[in-house]
Order: sequence, then C-alpha cells, then structure tokens
Amino acid sequence: MTRLTARPLLWLACLLAVYLCAPFVASIPQIDHADWAGVDWRGTWSAVGVSAGSASVAALAILIGGVPLGYWLARSRARGMALLGFIVQLPLALPPLTSGILLLFLLGPYSWLGRLTNGALTDSFTGIVLAETFVAAPFLVVAARSAFAAIDPVYDDVAATLGHRAASRFFRVMLPIAWPSIRAGLVLAWLRAFGEFGATVMVAYHPYSLPVYTYVVFGGQGLPAMMPLLLPTLVIAVLCAALSVAWRGGPARRFEIAENGDATDEPAGETARPALPDPRLAFALKRHLGAFDLDIEWRPSTRRLAIIGPSGSGKSLALKLIAGLECNEAGFVRSGDRQLDALPPEQRHVGYVPQDYGLFPHMTVARQLSFPVDADAASARYWVKHLGLSALTARLPRQLSFGQRQRVALARALSRHSQLLLFDEPFSALDTPRRRRLQQALRALQREISAVTVLVTHDPDEAALLADEVLVIERGRVLQAGTVDHVFRQPASLQVAALLGLHNVGVGTIRAPGMIETVSGLSIEIADRSIPVGEEVMWRVAPSSIRIARDGAYTGAIDSVELRHGDLFAVASIGTMRFDIACDGEPAYRVERGPARFAIDTRGVSAWLSGVCVTQQEHTSPVSSHV
Repeated sequence: MTRLTARPLLWLACLLAVYLCAPFVASIPQIDHADWAGVDWRGTWSAVGVSAGSASVAALAILIGGVPLGYWLARSRARGMALLGFIVQLPLALPPLTSGILLLFLLGPYSWLGRLTNGALTDSFTGIVLAETFVAAPFLVVAARSAFAAIDPVYDDVAATLGHRAASRFFRVMLPIAWPSIRAGLVLAWLRAFGEFGATVMVAYHPYSLPVYTYVVFGGQGLPAMMPLLLPTLVIAVLCAALSVAWRGGPARRFEIAENGDATDEPAGETARPALPDPRLAFALKRHLGAFDLDIEWRPSTRRLAIIGPSGSGKSLALKLIAGLECNEAGFVRSGDRQLDALPPEQRHVGYVPQDYGLFPHMTVARQLSFPVDADAASARYWVKHLGLSALTARLPRQLSFGQRQRVALARALSRHSQLLLFDEPFSALDTPRRRRLQQALRALQREISAVTVLVTHDPDEAALLADEVLVIERGRVLQAGTVDHVFRQPASLQVAALLGLHNVGVGTIRAPGMIETVSGLSIEIADRSIPVGEEVMWRVAPSSIRIARDGAYTGAIDSVELRHGDLFAVASIGTMRFDIACDGEPAYRVERGPARFAIDTRGVSAWLSGVCVTQQEHTSPVSSHV
C-alpha cells in the first residue's frame, strides 16, 4: 500500500524536476551558436559589477534591518505588527514593474524626496540599491520571522535566569539559533536583488545592471548574443547553490548520541564544595491569564519542595512567577531575607531547569557552563568532574543522552552558586528505568547542596522521593500544603487524594466510638476511638490491611486482578465501594474473580477530621486511581 501511494508522488516529483532542469539542458547546444565575436566584454563586466555590488549593498542593508524586523514580527502579538507583516510581504505578490512605479512615487524626481535630493535617488547606483532592497527584503524578513517563531521560548527564559539581559540574549542565543534560516534567506535576497529587472528599469535605467543590460542587448542583437551574458549569471547561481548545499549539510557530527550515559559517576572526593547559606522560600503568587486565575501562597519550612497538580493547574506558571519570567500581579517572592519581587529574572540568581533542560543547541557543554553571567569557573570545574561530564565538554546537546543533558543543565545552574533551583517536570519525557535512575541522582545531589529545590510534577511518587514538603494545586488554587508524610497520610479532600493517586480513601461519619459509617452505608471499624461521635471524617484503608477470607465480615466481589510495579493487586467491590487489595505473595491464578468475603484489619484503617466539605455525589466514588 505504501509503495502504491508513493509511486504517483514520485512521478509528480520527477515531472517537475525534469521541467526545472530542462531549460539548463536546452541551453547547452546554444553555446556553439553564440555570437562570441560581437560581445562587448567591457560593458558586460561593468553590468556584472554593478549588479553584484548593488546586490551586496542591498543585502547588507536588508540584513541590518530585516533581522530585527523579523524578530519583532515573530515575538510581538500587537495587531499593528500583523498588519506590518502583511505589508512587508506585498512586494512578493506585486509585479516588479508595479513595485518600480510605487518607488517612483516616493523617490522620483517630482516627489518631495526626489526634489530634496536633486534627483540623486533615480538613474544612479543608489537608485538600483533602493529598488533591489524593496523587492528582495521580504525574502530575508520572512525567513527571519519564521526562524525566530520556531525557537522555543524556553531558551530565552533560561538565558534570562542565567543573568543575561535582553540584548545579550538576542545576540548570544536567539540569533545564533536562527542564523541558518536567516543565512538561507540572505542568499535568496541577494540572488533576488542580483536578478531584479522590473523595479530597477523603472527607477534606475542607468547605470546598466546585468538584467537591464541583457534586455538592451537582446533588443539590439537577438538571441545569439544572450549566451555570453548568461554565463556570469549561471556561474553565480551555481556557486550560491553549492554554498546552500554545503550549509545545509553542516559540519559532520563528531559523536554519536550516547544511550548509556545516564548513570551519574561517583562523587569525586578531592574537592569539597563550599557551603552555601541555608535560605527558605516563601511566596504569594497572583496571575490572570484569560479565563485562568492563579492565586496561591506558600511558606514552607524546608528546602526540598514540590508542587503537584494536573495539567493546566498552574504549576509551570507558578515556577515562572518565582523565577520572574512572568509578571506577578500581586503578592511576594522571598528567598531567605532576599526580596525578589522587584528584581528582573537576570538578577534573581535562580537556577531554572525546564522540561527539556533548555540547553542551547549551538553551544558545546563547555560553553554552556561558561555562559552564565556570574559563572564561577572553579565551581564549574568541580561539577563537571563531580557529575561525570569531563569527557563531554566538547559535545553539542544533540550529541548527549537525556541523562547527560540533565547533568549539564544541573552543572550550569550550580556553577552560579544559585540558592534557588527550579525544576519544571524534568523527567516527564523519560522512560521509567531512566527516570528512576535520574531521580535517585537528583536526590543524592539535593542532600549535598544547600540550595532550595522546587520541583513541579504531576507524579506523586516523584514528589515523595524528591521533596520534604508538597503543595497540591488545581485550577490555580491551593488544595493542601504540608509535609510529604502528612499530606500523603491525611489528604484534605477526595480531590487531593485523587491527585496523589491514593487508594481506598473515602468520607464518612463517626456513628459510634471506633466506627465509621460511609455515605454508602458501609460500616468500617477503626482502632482510634478518640474522634467524637457525629464528626465527619475522611478515612483510608491500607491495601495490605484487606484480605480475602472465607469468614470475613464483608461481602463483595473481586472485579479484576492487576500487576503494578511488580506487585499483585485485586480490585474488589464491597457494597457500592471499590477497594484495592494487596495480594502479597499470592500467584495470580490463586486470586479468582467473582463473589468473595473480605476481612479488614482495624490497625490499617486511619481516620481524620475532614477540612473540606464534599458533596454527596463526590462521596459515591472513593479514589482508586493508580500511579
């Protein structure tokens, strides 16, 4: 099927390719019929010089103004910029003669500008340059706009957190990344300027450019005189095509992408990293974006923090507000005794590690580590050795494995002695084994450094491993905050329990000392008899505290048997509620689906006062989501 589908496409491609090549092939026999004796070589080379010189000046002017224009057209969301972008592209659609007429309205001898310059802008080398700039500029502007629009904004964000101001970020990050496309646009603009006829003949008939001279010779001597004039153009076109192919190929890669470079080397023992202050982070963040409002506040007391929430809850936005990459409309951000609110991102001295690590594609590892404005060379050397990067310093990001990229991003942030490290789901794109290895490596690093680390994640296991305190948010609001142990043991609501992936959680009322009655009418005994009768509580039954027993007090049915992380679980219905049951040591064939009786060990049942009112509809489906 694929071959049948591809064959018509190949035929169409070949048909167009043959047509594009045919004129060049047809010109070869005409070499013998060319009027070589009647060629005015002096006039020919003069015209070639005029065209090459004017095209080069026009291309330089287009480059100087077109790159910034393309950048602002790509970055600005103003309606005026959209209109400007449309007008800039109009010369591509206009007939060249029409472009020349429009230029005469502006530059002609009877225009106010023409009278001001005494006609110097027409029938002159300057006029040729102005005409070529008008018709050729869109090629570079469109290429630059497309190149800048394709750049991930995370590079600009990371460069800002590394201390670079806007101008430095443009020239050292954005422009080098966009340069291959801009370079191609520049070549097209130069070729378009070199071959421009219509606008040039209207604005500056003299001195002759090569296209105008070709037109004049053709009118006087006919087709036999054309081959000598075509040769310089063909030579220039061949050279430009060769350069384009060479640039597209780029330098050969010196390394293959590593697949086994994720394991962090053992820490080097010779050098001890200087101790840093022991800051604490506190923030209140408010941001309105369309229909979304973020309004959260947190004053944790430890250094290892995590923000948990579903997609679209505002986790990444919160991280950017802390880093100063987005505007905090109200509230505060403090790191220790430093007030960060009024500081731009380049002055906040934070280390920001986005999802794909934000390594600049045009910089080697060595340049990445020296890029921060206040990078400490001694610290960079320490982390290069400590994180096993010594053999990688000459590599580009594309030549690194995911684990190596993460370590480079960490080393780059740590080379500034940053007191605040922000991680935006750094493991989300990795497979499970690699993710676990890198999580363990980051956990070991957290124990060594004194910086506050804030991890944004939707993975509860990851938060429990890498944080001491967690903030659970949804739709821009705080659902619960506290230590990992407290939040996971006593979620404030079913909503929090669902986000944490907790099993066997529900709500109910204490009807008698040590007895919970769930909203579905199921009675569950608890060992704690201190909670007063009549109180509404949340409860949780540990999966290991439920067992399948013939003499069990609860009747129900086993609905399915599942294997999670190598452990066997049965999913059972007891009354109208669903429970997960840990089947430790039981082979799968021994756990049969169908009616069964169950016993619950009261020592595995916990209850706590509910701080959130939950509707009757929410009560009917206790959490049984899986992490």
